[in-house]
Amino acid sequence: MLRDFGGGAFGVYVHVPFCATRCGYCDFNTYTAGELGTSASPQSWLEALRGELATAATEFGALPTATPEVSTIFVGGGTPSLLGGDGLASVLDAVRANFTLATDAEVTTESNPESTSPEFFDRLRAAGYTRISLGMQSAAAHVLKVLDRTHTPGRAVAAAKEARAAGFEHVNLDLIYGTPGETDADLDASLDAVLAAGVDHVSAYSLIVEDGTALARKVRRGELPAPDDDVLAARYERVDARLAEAGLGWYEVSNWAANDSARCRHNLGYWAGGDWLGAGPGAHSHVGGVRWWNVKHPARYADRVALGGLPAAGWEALTDDERYTEHLMLTLRLRTGLPLADLAPSARPALDRVLADGSAHVVDDHLVLTDRGRLLADGIVRDLLG
Repeated sequence: MLRDFGGGAFGVYVHVPFCATRCGYCDFNTYTAGELGTSASPQSWLEALRGELATAATEFGALPTATPEVSTIFVGGGTPSLLGGDGLASVLDAVRANFTLATDAEVTTESNPESTSPEFFDRLRAAGYTRISLGMQSAAAHVLKVLDRTHTPGRAVAAAKEARAAGFEHVNLDLIYGTPGETDADLDASLDAVLAAGVDHVSAYSLIVEDGTALARKVRRGELPAPDDDVLAARYERVDARLAEAGLGWYEVSNWAANDSARCRHNLGYWAGGDWLGAGPGAHSHVGGVRWWNVKHPARYADRVALGGLPAAGWEALTDDERYTEHLMLTLRLRTGLPLADLAPSARPALDRVLADGSAHVVDDHLVLTDRGRLLADGIVRDLLG
């Protein structure tokens, strides 16, 4: 599976599957304590994680190329901050015990504002984390209620300031726009709060109603309206204008940064088709054109690790066509754009159309989305793929 790994930039993603409560819009692989019962715990998960990382390091050690140096680590979830500062320090220690980190490695953890504190951020900084990503979603209490978020409206901004006071230069706040009941004034208040926090990175996503979620059931029963595409487009333009005015420029369709060093290098690895190991229940990996994904339930994940070998539930080797599709889909979302030389000859008529209608332009032999094109990115990719 790893025979085509080239030994280039390499990331590690660690999935923490625990949440205090389940947000109504979330379809991630997460579990509350009540859902897990006695079948799994943070302690059993951490022990299994150590085992998976050790097995993965052994597999990489058998490659003809050198075991990759880790350039980025991203601890996501779920709610990693539920592990506390010491628990997250142990996660980073587990990666270090099995892989060599680059001297300038970017080490990010997601955090729920309610499970953080100044002491928490001090502990993470001392452990070697370099970047914090906080789930804010909105500054409006009624919007957070619709999303089933448990933090108070002002806590995310306070947490961001605490992280910066602890020495974190790179802090991200996540926003969700287009929630039923959200007004333009609500979004403006959220953007005001984000800018007051002094963060150097913002991620903003339109609300997507995922099948199987509590939110989807409410929409289906008519208790809440479905998000309106025209409203979502207008809200996106509002977000982009406010952030640009404040000096945060877009570098990926849903991500803005104050400067190049503030960009999330780990996520850029995904968008550039890089290689990464995903560790933890349900985590996905991609190395050398091969993708695999772990079993989802934390208890089954621990059982599989205990048996030896990687706890994969399945895998696939990407075909040339699949690699081309993913390259087009991901690279076109970046401000740097898609090299024209990477487009198949069959895409030429579609290329002419998107240039003619103003959805994209050519910059230094790269196809780059315009402001209009960012709103239509998925459709443009489909058109180029034919």
